[in-house]
Amino acid sequence: MHPTLMSSHRKPRTAAFLIVAVLVGSSFSTGWFLSARQSARAAVPEGEGHLLDKGTVPSSLSEDVKFDEFWDVWKLVKDNYYKQPVSDKALYYGAIRGMVAAAGDPYTMYFDPEASKGFKSMLSGTFSGIGAELGSKDGMVVVVAPLADSPAEKAGLAEGDIILSVDGKDSTKMSVDQVVALVRGVEGTDVKLSVVHEGADHADDITITRQIIKVDSVKWNVDKEGIATISISEFNGDTTGLFNKAVNDVLSKNAKGIIFDLRSDPGGLLTAAIDVASAWTGYQTVVMEKQQDDAQSLPGVSAPRLAEIPTVVLVDGGSASASEIVAGALQDYGLATMVGTQTFGKGSVQDFRDLPDGSSVKITIAAWYTPKGRTINETGLTPDVVVEYTKEDAHAKRDPQKEKALEILRATAAPAAR
Repeated sequence: MHPTLMSSHRKPRTAAFLIVAVLVGSSFSTGWFLSARQSARAAVPEGEGHLLDKGTVPSSLSEDVKFDEFWDVWKLVKDNYYKQPVSDKALYYGAIRGMVAAAGDPYTMYFDPEASKGFKSMLSGTFSGIGAELGSKDGMVVVVAPLADSPAEKAGLAEGDIILSVDGKDSTKMSVDQVVALVRGVEGTDVKLSVVHEGADHADDITITRQIIKVDSVKWNVDKEGIATISISEFNGDTTGLFNKAVNDVLSKNAKGIIFDLRSDPGGLLTAAIDVASAWTGYQTVVMEKQQDDAQSLPGVSAPRLAEIPTVVLVDGGSASASEIVAGALQDYGLATMVGTQTFGKGSVQDFRDLPDGSSVKITIAAWYTPKGRTINETGLTPDVVVEYTKEDAHAKRDPQKEKALEILRATAAPAAR
């Protein structure tokens, strides 16, 4: 996920929005985009394990790596750190966390048991936090998108904001998951963020009260013109069911066109993305997944019930991960006109695994490409029609991106000239 966010401002979410980080706490972590194999599975066999000590060396270990030094440092900390006693469990979890972070990927991370519980609650669409998606850009933790009507949005957090500190703790050298752990907290408590708004030359301090966040990931309506608007705020556990209800409603009302709003959608579950895209692509390839030594095509899973309805998909700099997969597939097949600004550019797949002690690990295992082989990582998707959303638009309560979508759909539905 990287180069700077392309859209200058977050558009109003009239129809609504929400991945990641719950930030992740309520912030999330862009890209907690899980692979199809994301179901809870143990990474190691259950049962008794054994401690890797000086006399136990894995056969695959590089010759220049000696575990003797690991244990020497462990003992030095245990014996010499001035605040005693030193917790073995704290050292243990810290060692694993550091090992995973050493991969150098912002989406490969380890969760201790408490953090793991929080991360899983996020997948259900319910969590306690501020309601903002956080991600990594150019080595900094930034706001990908705040949830609609969330404490974060009401406090003024916006797409592209850089998080400098959390409750006075410098976050400029922290990973996304570390910032998420600080941002999350008990309902009703306050968290103070120091942020630099996009385009500003100074930092602002913002205090936000955490609350329980529960948002339906899909909202929809059909207007008097017969134009349907389907908005997906994130791809989580409730998305497929709600989206199917939306499709049934759109079809029963004989909608003449669809505005498919993926703005400020930070992503989520791959399985949900494929379910949604299938409504247009049918059983064709939705996404290409390239792993270490091979690649595979992931096809759609249902009939293309919406393929014959003219569609405009709206995207912006907060559209990431799973939302880019869906938008990319529709664009590749010519099933929708993409309107808005450059998307975020998060094109990697994470595999999530539970560990026996209640902790978990999320590891980047693959990169994904659109059906035509386009990479999205770090570059994002370029809309067919670029339409900016400015501060002036926000103040005037205009949505030029949606207005362009309506213009396109009205032209499509207009009778041919005689």
